[in-house]
Amino acid sequence: MSMKFTLLGVDRKTRARLGLLETPHGSFETPVFMPVGTQATVKAVSPEELKEIGVHILLSNTYHLYLRPGPEIVREAGGLHPFMHWDGSILTDSGGYQVFSLAPLRSIGEEGVEFRSHLDGSRHFFSPEKVMEIQEALGSDIAMVLDECPPYPADYAYVRESGERTLRWAARCKTAHRLDGQALFGIVQGGIYRDLREHSARTLAEMDFPGYGIGGLSVGEPKPLMYEMLEYVTPLLPADRPRYLMGVGAPEDLIEGIARGVDMFDCVLPTRLARHGSALVPWGRLNLRNQQYARDFRPLDENCTCYTCQHYSRAYLRHLIKAEELLVHRLLSIHNLHYLVRLMDGAREAIRQGNFSAYRQRFYENWKGEE
Repeated sequence: MSMKFTLLGVDRKTRARLGLLETPHGSFETPVFMPVGTQATVKAVSPEELKEIGVHILLSNTYHLYLRPGPEIVREAGGLHPFMHWDGSILTDSGGYQVFSLAPLRSIGEEGVEFRSHLDGSRHFFSPEKVMEIQEALGSDIAMVLDECPPYPADYAYVRESGERTLRWAARCKTAHRLDGQALFGIVQGGIYRDLREHSARTLAEMDFPGYGIGGLSVGEPKPLMYEMLEYVTPLLPADRPRYLMGVGAPEDLIEGIARGVDMFDCVLPTRLARHGSALVPWGRLNLRNQQYARDFRPLDENCTCYTCQHYSRAYLRHLIKAEELLVHRLLSIHNLHYLVRLMDGAREAIRQGNFSAYRQRFYENWKGEE
């Protein structure tokens, strides 16, 4: 089967949307948060634990899997799903962001981008056609076109030139893409410039992609500016296609993205915070390295139903952090992912009931940010 998206409803007071996304590996409602399994694994969390948390779709990274273990090995394994023992849906990004952020000595041209591996310095080349070939070998349910993600800040001329090249690459990706059952998403770029964002969105919409990523945000710009760009861009995209805000996962950004009509999100934030000893809770972030938790025998959140909160205290988790025990990475990752998945569950139900504005207001009444 091919991917199918059905718009089930729109909130009365905002642009928040309830949708149903069906892929060859399952169906689930949107808006949805996708945990990041960069190297064919969500760090410290097993596929069984992801299912227990309520995850239906996750993201893996083309750049990293291309370098190690290599797409041919994944293909020989039958694709990413059997290779990583995950029978839910998978989205693979194009690797473009990693090329531009990780790879030293890169060189961009019309044909693609030449870069050196961050692992061993070896030379490689990504063209739109090559990126399609890699993602088809990976066998993901959703693939992304090759794009360039301009940094922030970047001047108008650079962002315009980069955006035009990204549109040409998108057309080449669409021509090269051949795998039945794998949906290909275009990616809107344009930095912080409204006219460039509009041109990118309208041009991609004319190309008739099954879905659309919104890239180049959350790259250092102030949050109000990110929200402004979202407010402007989402109405330009086809209402009957999913909209994916790339690389965004802070709780407040999820709420604001949903309010502006975004359907899909991904971010390394929940597992990265876990590795740094922080937990997401309804009122903000707990830094468990702080001395105040040394004798705090309460769970992270007394209302949380995750495995970690049902069995372990703040004091124990802090002890694991101070003792540099690896178990804490798993326990905090489970909790943080559970928190974001439940946040999205609540958002979907609020949209269904027609009261997302009230849900958004309650979120901010509780949310205090980082302690």
